[in-house]
Amino acid sequence: MKLSSFGPANTTPRSAETHPLTWRLRDDGDTVWLTEYESKNGYAAARKALAQMAPDEIVGAVKDAGLKGRGGAGFPTGVKWSLMPKDEKQNVRYLLCNADEMEPNTWKDRLLMEQLPHLLVEGMLISARALKASTGYIFLRGEYVDAARILNRAIDEARAAGLIGKNVLGTGFDFELHVHTGAGRYICGEETALINSLEGRRANPRSKPPFPAAVGVWGKPTCVNNVETLCNVPAIIGSGVDWYKSLARAGSEDHGTKLMGFSGKVKNPGVWELPFGVTARELFEDHAGGMRDGYTLKCWQPGGAGTGFLLPDTLSAQMYAGGIAKVGTRMGTGLALAVDDTISMVSLLRNMEEFFARESCGWCTPCRDGLPWSVKLLRALEKGEGCPGDIEILQQLVEFLGPGKTYCAHAPGAVEPLGTALRHFRSEFEQGISATASPRSERPAMTGVL
Repeated sequence: MKLSSFGPANTTPRSAETHPLTWRLRDDGDTVWLTEYESKNGYAAARKALAQMAPDEIVGAVKDAGLKGRGGAGFPTGVKWSLMPKDEKQNVRYLLCNADEMEPNTWKDRLLMEQLPHLLVEGMLISARALKASTGYIFLRGEYVDAARILNRAIDEARAAGLIGKNVLGTGFDFELHVHTGAGRYICGEETALINSLEGRRANPRSKPPFPAAVGVWGKPTCVNNVETLCNVPAIIGSGVDWYKSLARAGSEDHGTKLMGFSGKVKNPGVWELPFGVTARELFEDHAGGMRDGYTLKCWQPGGAGTGFLLPDTLSAQMYAGGIAKVGTRMGTGLALAVDDTISMVSLLRNMEEFFARESCGWCTPCRDGLPWSVKLLRALEKGEGCPGDIEILQQLVEFLGPGKTYCAHAPGAVEPLGTALRHFRSEFEQGISATASPRSERPAMTGVL
């Protein structure tokens, strides 16, 4: 996988001052192993954190830097860390890295793990020190076979160099790190489902409270962070809070940089490290090159299949959580999808909802029954066999499976693209209603879904 950090019109090279995540990448795309990583100032931040900073100082720096989760939810990382118990008697704690990157159209974490594995290891080492956690797990999507091999080799290199294990760097801090490959379930992106799976249980979300910070893996305090989130930590500790906050564009409420991308029928699909606050148009035109010849942009998603569809006139929005919220959806993972004018929205949504229905853990009724119902209706509309009232049922499902109506955020994310597609492209759904069909006489009342 090749990563570009600048578009064709921009010849500014990657540097530690502007590209904290990607400046160490090799131009040939090969993995940066320990010797090369250390020659590029690797583990300098870890040495500083372990030798010169108390755990609370590390937490404070991450909090002051305004680092937010990069997995899609965007929760402030320092605040999450501060929820871990202060009681020193809680001496068994865990740090989990959520590397179960199963959001459709998202591959940013894979790039970091395959090309810069030691950046993640260093980020976890510093984070574990801040959390006073002696054990870490990288919960990895099972299909990422190359990433598993590369991460395990990097961990072996770090252990041999005294960067992992007992008495790390002679500081008295012990830290063990393990790679755990999952069985391939989208729901494991939810942190408590991930914890259940790591324990060998069915990957169902847990009831909260208690939150993982109090009762996590094997009943012990646990913190779960995304790959990209953890990879930001060394730069914050090494270069300082003020520098990190200065990276974002004016107007952005989020700090630092973000791996962003565009796929679809664009001229230059890829992923780039860019400052928060760049406009979607800059990402789309300057970096992705716009649409291929013969195609027109119909709509776009800003960050994975669980985000809403936006019309082309929203490309002026700034790429940060609040900027995308202003135009009607969430930023998500920041890897956008361009939908071209040859795509049927009904077929696209049918494909998406089939995925979400299949990946439901089945724990709560709205998600377990509602998503397959949406698939049934979309299949009928796609074949031109829809019945009067089907679109209204889909709209009701969007409302009944929305935020706060289900056990976790899986169903709300699944119906967000459906709701925006119905709003912007209703006529395409109406074309699937059969002229001779009567309303579905045997469908249950909508109250039966809940």
